[in-house]
Amino acid sequence: MFATALWLGVGGLFAAPPAWAAPGEGAAGGTCAGRLARTLPLAEGEVRVYKSRTAACALTVARAPGERREMAVSIQGRGGAPIRDIGRFTHYAGPVTVGAIGRCVYVKGSVGAESAESGWILC
Repeated sequence: MFATALWLGVGGLFAAPPAWAAPGEGAAGGTCAGRLARTLPLAEGEVRVYKSRTAACALTVARAPGERREMAVSIQGRGGAPIRDIGRFTHYAGPVTVGAIGRCVYVKGSVGAESAESGWILC
């Protein structure tokens, strides 16, 4: 009995990472962990920035889902490289996540030809 419980516990260590951390449409229904911290408006949608205790997350959401169109989102922690999700999506790009304990983040997103940038935020 104990060996079975131990084996099941060890199996949990090798589980897949949380879906919200994976890029690409459909990763987690277009959600991020944490609270909504900022919204960057676009004519065809918006870029949403979320903040949790340890991370910042962003996604670009189209106002009306439909045909595939160029969409992008990126998030960069100060001193780090940007994490991006770029492609032709029907509803959203992302989510993309970066560790943000004690550092600012820079977020960019686009739907079609229009784009928005946050500047350094969540400092």
